[in-house]
Amino acid sequence: MANISDISRNEWMLRGPLAKKGYDWWWHSFTAENAETGEKKPFYVEFFTCNPALAEDEPVIVWNDPAAQAAGKRPSYLMVNVGFWGKEHGQLHRFFSLKRTEIHADPPFSVRAGDCFCNETHTFGSISITPEEAKAHPEWMCDAGEMKWDLEIDKKIAFHVGYGASRFFRKINAFEMFWHAEGMKTAYKGTITLNGVDYIVRPETCNGYADKNWGGDFTSPWVWLSSNELTSVVSGSKLQNSVFEVGGGRPKIYFFALNRKLLGSFFYEGKDYEFNFSKFWTGSRTEFDCGETEDEIWWHVVQTTLKAKMVTDIRCRKEEMLNINYEAPNGTKRHNRLWNGGTGYGTVKLYEKKNGKFILLDEVKTEGVGCEYGEYDR
Repeated sequence: MANISDISRNEWMLRGPLAKKGYDWWWHSFTAENAETGEKKPFYVEFFTCNPALAEDEPVIVWNDPAAQAAGKRPSYLMVNVGFWGKEHGQLHRFFSLKRTEIHADPPFSVRAGDCFCNETHTFGSISITPEEAKAHPEWMCDAGEMKWDLEIDKKIAFHVGYGASRFFRKINAFEMFWHAEGMKTAYKGTITLNGVDYIVRPETCNGYADKNWGGDFTSPWVWLSSNELTSVVSGSKLQNSVFEVGGGRPKIYFFALNRKLLGSFFYEGKDYEFNFSKFWTGSRTEFDCGETEDEIWWHVVQTTLKAKMVTDIRCRKEEMLNINYEAPNGTKRHNRLWNGGTGYGTVKLYEKKNGKFILLDEVKTEGVGCEYGEYDR
């Protein structure tokens, strides 16, 4: 069973060794509607923290500073990272010193700096970057623009990945990158203003998602897919109580890298179908390929257990995606083509095993897919 709420996995994890070499972020993505035209546009809001024990009076960014890297300096800050997808797309970053950031570490978490705030049920804030500032500060890794947001958060369905992110494994920092999706399906309600244009976020149409990642470094390859904007090809009906998710890459346990592995879940009209390699007794297996054409990024994932099978085929147009930017806790930036989108589309086929054969339960058309794919620079 994967739909288990556990807000202890949403607490701030940067204690012990991760306080000096670790990151922890809370991610929210959703679709909003233009207040005048009704046109849909996907957005995200993320609060990213890094190396609190190294905090200085001002944010420390070192990925493009060879002298600082040579001196062994590592980054430290809260980065409030917001963005938007589609033909008009971009990412805006605002940095705060962690000395000037209020963090309630224990569950339920909260983060506050300046006029930016995030907790389990609410987020608001603003970012404004002029073209001159973006050009003068390449270390900010962002575009120019303005965005304000005020959102209520109601997490409906979780993806609990099991013992791999349990308190014991968190305490010993067994994995290089941890993941928990407390809101694999989330209802958002509120407002966005992007570059002077107002948008409304409605619970019933937001296709909302919320998760978090933390650890000492990122994964390569990096894969993520999720959406609850789903329509059954078999019945023609929109699925009201469903969501799917796939994520992972090449997990590392201490210094040992596992073969390419993904976690997956399809909460299909109230029933859980989980594909989790850490639950070996389920016979979970995954095969996947990701790549790009001239115009698109594509994902093909086949996941099976002893009882079920999920085949996921997604595409997303490059012209609607970002190359999202992150600095690792060691001060390097190895992901420079991390394709990130919110307008993916495709199909998910779900099978159940009966009498020794996989029988198609449903073929589902999906839109508004949150999606990521990237590998380290060679």
